[in-house]
Amino acid sequence: MSLEQLNSNRFEEIIYDNCEPCLVIFSRKTCHVCKEVVPMLAEVKPQYEGKFGFYYVDVEEDKNLYQRFSLKGVPQILFFNDGEYQGKLAGNVEEETLEEKIAEVLGA
Repeated sequence: MSLEQLNSNRFEEIIYDNCEPCLVIFSRKTCHVCKEVVPMLAEVKPQYEGKFGFYYVDVEEDKNLYQRFSLKGVPQILFFNDGEYQGKLAGNVEEETLEEKIAEVLGA
């Protein structure tokens, strides 16, 4: 998988210390929808190299992060910029919807 996995410490560093514009997908290895969405994210990622980060959290390995955002179900894609939560997309997300949300977060 070409998305960097975040644990709690790395999440804090990326989102709140670096204030990086990015998305974080909360997924599970056994989730069928996640298996479709994660490769699509990996495919879109190179277009945003250096401008927007793509990360993932395995909800089974990092339940605290999952619970912190009161998430229900996976996949959930959370968007951040300047250390602020910018919204989320849930379920089987289309590439076009994803790109529109990234543009919105980046203020394009």
